[in-house]
Amino acid sequence: MRSALEGDGDSFGRLVDRYALSARRSARAILQDGDAADDVVQDAMISAWHALPRFDLGRPFRPWLMRIVVNAALDARRRNHVRRAEQVTDMMESPGALPDHLTDATILRVALDRALAALPERQRISVVLFDAEGYGHAEIASILNVPEGTVRSYVFHGRRTLRRALASLKEETK
Repeated sequence: MRSALEGDGDSFGRLVDRYALSARRSARAILQDGDAADDVVQDAMISAWHALPRFDLGRPFRPWLMRIVVNAALDARRRNHVRRAEQVTDMMESPGALPDHLTDATILRVALDRALAALPERQRISVVLFDAEGYGHAEIASILNVPEGTVRSYVFHGRRTLRRALASLKEETK
């Protein structure tokens, strides 16, 4: 980090490589679009590079970077919401059962993505950062700029909602 603060782009590149996957998953949880998440993460990393002179070495890098990523994703989501138009797809999804050739893992992923998408945004971000990325409640509170108790509540209620949403899937696999 010290080398990056002194202007060493390679050092900053190593930091970016270390946290890029985590940043992408977090941005995807907010935007629910892998391509848009990639764009946001790239923009956030550039913003972080420009903001490096304001970084406090006495604080951890990861929450600082993730706050930039989360804010960039939230901003992109707000911008996209204004511009959103209904997309026309080449194929319409069947409302019936999924084809037999899909694996259980794919079915679970689709169900989890839908359940996550149904969560309120702050709950979704908190659950993804806590359960998928391994952040602590205090780190998430810092990233979202809310009290730690609020993050605990977001995680608790988000998990409960996910359990309910995925309960039917559990019954189908018995």
